[in-house]
Amino acid sequence: MTRQQAGGRSAAAQGSSAATAGAEEEGDREGAPIQLRRRLGRSDLTAVPEVRRALREMLRHRGDQSCTDVAELLTTELVTNALVHTEHDAEVTATVAASRLRVEVRDFVARHPRLRVPVADDGTHGRGLLLVQALADAWGVRAQGVGKVVWFELEMSGGGPA
Repeated sequence: MTRQQAGGRSAAAQGSSAATAGAEEEGDREGAPIQLRRRLGRSDLTAVPEVRRALREMLRHRGDQSCTDVAELLTTELVTNALVHTEHDAEVTATVAASRLRVEVRDFVARHPRLRVPVADDGTHGRGLLLVQALADAWGVRAQGVGKVVWFELEMSGGGPA
């Protein structure tokens, strides 16, 4: 298992919920974890804005939008990487528990992503994991069956359902 963390921040790697085909949102009881799951088709970049919208709605439903912009940006980076660089399906799971958001993107290629400093003339490529490293409270990569999970966590302001 490989785990990378931003700025020396620590967080224990947590187990991943198995993603299911289709869409699912769970958890309505006060204080209960809220979860969003999506299975994304191979190279289906049209799924990226749908995942962003669903994540935004999940955070709005919880009543805490303190990290929405950063969460959407980082989720977009991980989902796009999974769809562009693996040529396989991907699974996204976002969970809000207590005051922490955890987003996991699973793909079915064992090759782990590498942090790299982008070359100036490289356009927009090579910056996604640097953004994750800079903006997430914790992040990492772990092997999972056939493939891997790239994840990040963000602290939320603590607001919850009214």
